[in-house]
Amino acid sequence: MLLAIDVGNTNITLGLFKEDKLFTIFRVTTKGNRTSDEYGSQIAEIIARRDIDIKEIKHVIVSSVVPKIMHSLNSGIIKYIGIKPFIIGVGTKTGIKINRINPREVGADRIVDAVAAYELYGGPVIVIDFGTATTYDLITEDGTFDAGVTAPGVKISAQALWNETAKLPEIEIETPPTIMARDTISSMQAGIVFGYIGQTEYIIERLKKESGIKNLKVVATGGIGRIICENTDKIDTYDPELTLKGMQLIYKKNR
Repeated sequence: MLLAIDVGNTNITLGLFKEDKLFTIFRVTTKGNRTSDEYGSQIAEIIARRDIDIKEIKHVIVSSVVPKIMHSLNSGIIKYIGIKPFIIGVGTKTGIKINRINPREVGADRIVDAVAAYELYGGPVIVIDFGTATTYDLITEDGTFDAGVTAPGVKISAQALWNETAKLPEIEIETPPTIMARDTISSMQAGIVFGYIGQTEYIIERLKKESGIKNLKVVATGGIGRIICENTDKIDTYDPELTLKGMQLIYKKNR
């Protein structure tokens, strides 16, 4: 059994694979001040609560964009699961070539998503991850990470709206029934959701135009991405498990 751990800025997502099949997912909050015992015991307890024998886990792979927690997390995995995790980083075999001025600047999460989208859905492909930040990455037909766009995430944009204004309330992010809003909450929802859909569609079209690549597929992931994907025809596939699937593919390449 393989345990894949995706460390994001907001949440840590964990997925368990058995015979190449992802069969359970759970999440914990990313906190920089946790000790190795806190990380390790929490992960072990969640696994046990799913009636899974921790001894069945034979491999662990980690992708992280939060360096400051890695020492505690790694130590916790070793203490409570008894396995030294494989960390995705420089030198990891991915099958993706990186066409960037400084390839080391590309986050592990973006590489993982690129691997999954390219291998599962084929290239050329635009990969969108609606996370804490929203990323748009272009992978060519031969598997080259050719370009990437980074934008504030939907939740960051929404939080800025109500945190920086005196009278606007914190709201739930959901699609309003119409853009013809006549109350404050609907007005904010319309601006956030429809505004972000506009950004998404424009960036997709601009990437297609400037790359000159025909038949570009668009694959998206990320929790809040479901709202966007349900309201645009510019995204071909929404796969909420894309990152974990990419980690499993990378583990197989390096095993």
